[in-house]
Amino acid sequence: MHEVFLGFFSKRKKSVLPGFGLSMGFTTFYLSLIVFIPLSALLLKSFELSLSEFWQVVTTERAIASYRLTFGASFVAALVNLVFGLLVAWVLVRYSFPGKKIVDALVDLPFALPTAVAGIALTALYAPNGWIGQFFHAMGIKVAYSAFGVTLALIFIGLPFVVRTVQPVLEDVDKELEEASASLGANRLQTFCRVIFPALIPSLLTGFALAFARAIGEYGSVVFISGNMPFRTEITPLLIMSRLEQYDYAGAAALGTVMLLISFVLLLLINALQHWSNQRHGGVK
Repeated sequence: MHEVFLGFFSKRKKSVLPGFGLSMGFTTFYLSLIVFIPLSALLLKSFELSLSEFWQVVTTERAIASYRLTFGASFVAALVNLVFGLLVAWVLVRYSFPGKKIVDALVDLPFALPTAVAGIALTALYAPNGWIGQFFHAMGIKVAYSAFGVTLALIFIGLPFVVRTVQPVLEDVDKELEEASASLGANRLQTFCRVIFPALIPSLLTGFALAFARAIGEYGSVVFISGNMPFRTEITPLLIMSRLEQYDYAGAAALGTVMLLISFVLLLLINALQHWSNQRHGGVK
């Protein structure tokens, strides 16, 4: 009996990595302190409202208009970044040209640049009297103080997420597979669609999810270029700030809870799609 117990204990001990308990404890504590507790506090604050009051706050015409702009512009911006982020990553990986290091560094500029500075810069460029905006204005296209301008700002801050997610995967693509595809008679487009692109799908979905999530919560760069007009260019984070300035903390928490739930569902769907893509194309499960 003693030998059986020792054998069971030794097997159990070998099945656990050294330091697992301590590292898992720190991980759980850190996530609870940084993520779970603040989100729980948000939910609890919204519970100060009755169900009817909560529903009234989150379904006003102004709130619904802000949801539509926030999630619609974020989705469009993430789609645009999905296409052009792949193109930028492709150029940086597959081609050598003068100033490549500078271009590679400029991709990370939205990470380092304060969002308020980005908003001021974009507004100065695309305002009706701005360097670029004046040409659009002459064609009757309004960029700043419109939904177009909001989407443009979200594209600016989301591009690095796609590029930096796709770039390392593209670097690891085995070029021998491309050569084998070419030797079998495939042209460049067929090689890209059937050999390269399937390997990039999981990273593209990850980059899309990161860019989309980043855009949903963006405030600083949008608040300047949007014009903050209710029912037209007002995003939900700005509406939440308006509630906070009125000391309506429960109402702000209610709007934040809706944003949290919708974002969680959308990201869950994207992660499920990514998991399905990993399984279908032989990625890591």
